[in-house]
Amino acid sequence: MKRLMKTLVTLVALYAAICGLLFAAMLQSPDTFARIMKHVPWAAFMVLPFKPLWMTARSGHVRVGDAAPDFSLEGADHKSHFQLASLRGQKPVVLVFGSYT
Repeated sequence: MKRLMKTLVTLVALYAAICGLLFAAMLQSPDTFARIMKHVPWAAFMVLPFKPLWMTARSGHVRVGDAAPDFSLEGADHKSHFQLASLRGQKPVVLVFGSYT
């Protein structure tokens, strides 16, 4: 019985450590997160609480009505840059995040 309890405690500690590492990975930049996740086997998604961790890690702090945080993007020509702050106060800007491919 004592051995079973020790094994159970070890498994729970290992599970918590893996969840903590996954959460820490989710806090990284998208590129870094992708490099980490490409090594995670698909079976892990069945066992780990991926969605709750993701929703917590990526919840952000911007609320409806807040000004969008400033960012800079490289142009398609890889030479020009666009900065959101350059349009602030000039005209409305719509930000669409997604893929059209």
